[in-house]
Amino acid sequence: MKTKEAFHLLIDQIKDEERLQSYYDLVKRLSNAPDGQLWNSLTDDQRADLLLSYEESFKPENTISHEEVRKMHESWLTR
Repeated sequence: MKTKEAFHLLIDQIKDEERLQSYYDLVKRLSNAPDGQLWNSLTDDQRADLLLSYEESFKPENTISHEEVRKMHESWLTR
């Protein structure tokens, strides 16, 4: 299976609209940046941390809802 087809299948399986929007925003930002600019600016340790964080973000026990984050930072959001 080609990457583009696999990517479409993955997108079709995501039911959480907020998560899907977050992924869309990320892919859009990455596609607008010059190839490798951000990645190449990271150290090896930063790259490893980023990849680990990405993998861990798929585990529900490692995530919190958008609403919880808004509540945690409500005082900042109302300024």
